[in-house]
Amino acid sequence: MSDEIFHAPMPGAEELAEPLRSRWSPSVFDADHRLPTDQIATLLHAAQWAPSSGNLQPWRYFVCERGSAAHGVLVPHLSRGNSGWVPRASLVLLAATQFDEDPGRSPDDKPNDPAINLYCLGQATAHLTLQAHAMGLWAHQFQAFDKEAVAEGLEVPPYWRVVAGIAIGVRGDPTEVPERDQEREHRVRARKGLAEIAYGDHWGVPWPGITTQM
Repeated sequence: MSDEIFHAPMPGAEELAEPLRSRWSPSVFDADHRLPTDQIATLLHAAQWAPSSGNLQPWRYFVCERGSAAHGVLVPHLSRGNSGWVPRASLVLLAATQFDEDPGRSPDDKPNDPAINLYCLGQATAHLTLQAHAMGLWAHQFQAFDKEAVAEGLEVPPYWRVVAGIAIGVRGDPTEVPERDQEREHRVRARKGLAEIAYGDHWGVPWPGITTQM
């Protein structure tokens, strides 16, 4: 069965625009590929111009190129399941946002709101990953690593928190990776139905515009 069949959107997604329609998260990256500096900068610009909470831009990204000091901090703290495929990516971006109040905050500064910060970080990361796909790259987001240890190693302020990682690169040869990672490539994509995630007038009551096919 081809990747196109495995990873084709389920019914209802055919009308999505590119690169939304064909986006997915591969786990087999080319361990020899490197991203040019200008391409990395373009990815970061995509996050920079996401909705920004009144231009607060409550997100930060560590650029962990393969072989860099930051990459060396991350890799030992990956989970067992992620330690095989994440290091092969050309680039890992570690996403962070502010959770607690900055002790040096001026009374005139906008108060910290962790929920809004997370919302904005998610939007910035979505923009970044879609930009990657538009550039012919693939992105796979992950959260299974020791975030506290990584934050300590990267000297992240205590009122900020590392939230997730984004592995980015080009697809590699599945025969070069363990069977577990090969199998991950062939999982059929599926999502909850819209009735489970879109409500109308009350919590849990599906929006009436949803049909059984959606």
